[in-house]
Amino acid sequence: MITGKQRAMLKAESHDYKPVINIGKFSVSDDLLKAIDEALEARELIKIKVLNNNLDDQDEIIETILSELNAEFVNHMGSIITIYRKNDENKFGL
Repeated sequence: MITGKQRAMLKAESHDYKPVINIGKFSVSDDLLKAIDEALEARELIKIKVLNNNLDDQDEIIETILSELNAEFVNHMGSIITIYRKNDENKFGL
């Protein structure tokens, strides 16, 4: 579990990041979870964009991703979700 101070640091760090994953009309599939898992493994901190053609509840999407991939919620603004998962390289020192 990350603290509020760590979350604020990660939020600031991710400010200029572009989304690396798009969630479209097929929502959260096994392939999408695999892609997010690989992105988290490579970068630790990623942004995900929920496209306009996805009609699912974004809070449910976030919950599914966080629980399936053991990731931490950082931020959700509009259609952009920012998540974090510590890996062995530990770039952010958390």
